[in-house]
Amino acid sequence: MARAFTPKVLTANRLLEGDVVYLGHDDAWVLHHRDAVLFTDETLANDALAVANTQPDVLVGAYLANAEMQNGHPAPTHFREEFRTRGPSNYAHGKQESIDV
Repeated sequence: MARAFTPKVLTANRLLEGDVVYLGHDDAWVLHHRDAVLFTDETLANDALAVANTQPDVLVGAYLANAEMQNGHPAPTHFREEFRTRGPSNYAHGKQESIDV
């Protein structure tokens, strides 16, 4: 029996900057997980992934990541995705500039 579809966000890395990005509303790529579209329909999620894979001049490594709604925004459900929300793993770069360490 196939597993039930769980909610997901579409994520990738920007080709030139390397930033982690998420598909947001109006098909815009956004920097913050909380601004991503939360897909609850498997067909729509797979269609969005297919479109992302036609943008090799903009994105690399697009995939669907499990997420859940928390406080009105999508939130990661796996450690790897939580880690990716923080940007580069070295301090004072990217998204970590605004995180209190």
